[in-house]
Amino acid sequence: MTYENLDAKLINALLGNGRASLRSLGEELDVSVTTVSNHLRDLESEGVVRGYTPIIDYDAIGYDVTAIVQLKVEGSALPEITERLREQKQMISVYEVTGDYDIIAIGKFTDTDGMNRQIKELLTDADIRESNTSVVLNAVSENEQFDLDVRE
Repeated sequence: MTYENLDAKLINALLGNGRASLRSLGEELDVSVTTVSNHLRDLESEGVVRGYTPIIDYDAIGYDVTAIVQLKVEGSALPEITERLREQKQMISVYEVTGDYDIIAIGKFTDTDGMNRQIKELLTDADIRESNTSVVLNAVSENEQFDLDVRE
């Protein structure tokens, strides 16, 4: 096998099974264990592969309220507010965005009371000019990743 597209194929194999051994990855990709190890080390050091983690079904463990919080903030306070949101354990995603709002944060909560408390605490910040919160009724697709295109 040529090493062309090996990194993309390795990433796709890991997406299929993040716990695969170097040996099984080598067999699947028809390369040596050393080659897999070297490419994987390079992908990790470049930050392409940032870690290996389980995918948790938060609904199954009681975090069945998902909130999407949109915030308008004073421009100079943007880094401070995004960092504060990032540090809140129940905020699973925080984005700086273009459009009507400056920040979109997605949080998982056990109930609407907990969600309400956390959002109200956040809104005490004078640098937040406006907010809009939506509660997700049905998660059609969540935590999805996609295989990379591999040109043969």
